[in-house]
Amino acid sequence: MALAASSSSAILGSVGSHDLDAAKISSFQRLNQPVILSASSNVIHGQSWMKPISADPKRSHAMIPFAATVAAPEVLGKGESEVVEDYDKLAKDLESASPLEIMDKALENFGNDIAIAFSGAEDVVLIEYARLTGRPFRVFSLDTGRLNPETYAFFDTVEKHYGIHIEYAFPDSVEVQALVRNKGLFSFYEDGHQECCRIRKVRPLRKALKGLRAWITGQRKDQSPGTRAEIPVVQVDPTFEGMDGGIGSLVKWNPVANVDSMDIWNFLRAMNVPVNSLHSQGYVSIGCEPCTRPVLPGQHEREGRWWWEDSKAKECGLHKGNIKQEEMPELNGNGNGAAHKNGKAAVTDIFNSQNVVSLSRTGIGNLTKLENRADPWLVVLYAPWCRFCQAMEGSYDELAEKLAGSGIKVGKFRADGEQKKFAQQELQLGSFPTILFFPKHSPNPIKYPSEKRDVDSLTAFVNALQ
Repeated sequence: MALAASSSSAILGSVGSHDLDAAKISSFQRLNQPVILSASSNVIHGQSWMKPISADPKRSHAMIPFAATVAAPEVLGKGESEVVEDYDKLAKDLESASPLEIMDKALENFGNDIAIAFSGAEDVVLIEYARLTGRPFRVFSLDTGRLNPETYAFFDTVEKHYGIHIEYAFPDSVEVQALVRNKGLFSFYEDGHQECCRIRKVRPLRKALKGLRAWITGQRKDQSPGTRAEIPVVQVDPTFEGMDGGIGSLVKWNPVANVDSMDIWNFLRAMNVPVNSLHSQGYVSIGCEPCTRPVLPGQHEREGRWWWEDSKAKECGLHKGNIKQEEMPELNGNGNGAAHKNGKAAVTDIFNSQNVVSLSRTGIGNLTKLENRADPWLVVLYAPWCRFCQAMEGSYDELAEKLAGSGIKVGKFRADGEQKKFAQQELQLGSFPTILFFPKHSPNPIKYPSEKRDVDSLTAFVNALQ
C-alpha cells in the first residue's frame, strides 16, 4: 500500500482551506482523536486532540512509513471532559456537504494519521480535492503485481503532477507463490476471484491500515447500486482495524459518496486533472489487467470487472463492510441464511470458508461434553446480522486457512434466535462474537477475552493454549 506526503501549498488560483464555505465549515467543532468504538452505536470515544502536522510550504518527498511515529497527545486540562464523536450524526450533518468540505474536515481532524486510497482510476479526484484544501495529505495504493502498464504509468504521472511520493503495498510473496504454483496464473477464471483478491488486495490493505487511524476512499453510491447504495460520507470502518487495534479503531471517509460519475468527470476536465489513459479505451472501473475490460455503451461500469462471474459478485472485498446484502429466504436452525428476529431484515450467513466447520447444536453440545478430544477446536459463536461478527469474518476465515492441516479444527456456531439461551447458559455467550477454544485434554472451553480479533492476536491466543 502506498503513502504519500504533500504540503499541498500550490493551489489553483486562490482556492484554499480558508476559502471554504465558512457557514458550513464553522458549524463543526474540532474532533478529538478517536480511539474506542462504543459497542452499542457508531460512536468513538477519545481523550485528547492530537495536533495536526503543520502545512509545510515545501513539499516533502520523504517516504512516510505506515506506522508513522506519532507525537504524544496533549493532556486534558482542568475542567476539560472526554469528547464523544458520533459518526452516524456527523455523516448526517455532512450528507449535503461538498466533497471539498468533507475532505477538508477529514484532513483537519486526523492530520498525519489519515491517508487517501488511490487505485489509479478516476479516484484521482480525491487527490485533487486534497490539494485544494491546502492541507498536507498522504496517498497510498496497492500494487497487486497484475495492474495494466497504463496504470503504472499513471501512478508516475500523478506523482510528478502533484509533487508527491506514493508508497506501495505489495502482497506477501510466499502467499502469491503458493497460489500460482498450486493453481496457476489464472485460477480465478475457474473458481472465482475472491481467493486471489484476498491475497493480492485485502490482506495487504489490512496490514497497511494498521498504521493509520482513518482512510479516505473513492466509493460512490452509483458505482454499484445493488451493493453500494447506502454508503455514508463518514463512518466507523466496519471491516478493518487502525493502529490502536480493536473494533472502532479506524474511521472511513467517503467524500464522493453522493457524487455521480458524470459530475466527477466534469470536475476532472474542468480542473485539468491527469487521468488514466485506459479511460479513453473504454475502461471505466479499473482493476487488475486480467480481471478488467472495457464496457460497451449502455453497460454499467462494474460490468467490466470479473465479467465471467455472476453480476451480484462485483466486489473484491476491500469495501465488504459497505456491501448491501441481498435478501435471502428464511431458513430454520443453523442454516445458511435466516431472518433477523424482527422478521424484517434477511441476511446472508458468514464465515463460509471451506476451512470453517458449521456446528449444529448437537455437534457443539457433544464437543463441550468431551473430556479428551481428538483435536483442539476454535469456535466462534456468532449472529450473521451482527456488524462486529461481519467485521471479523475476513480475519477468522484467514486464520482458518492458516490453521488448516495443523491439527486444530476451526468451527462456527450460530448462537442467535432459538440458540441464544442455550449459548448463554452452556457456552459463556455474553455478546457477539464470542470465541471459544476447546483444548485437547481439558473439558472446559477457554473464552477469548480481547476485542482485538485480527489474525495475529487470534493466532497468539491459539498458540498459547494448544
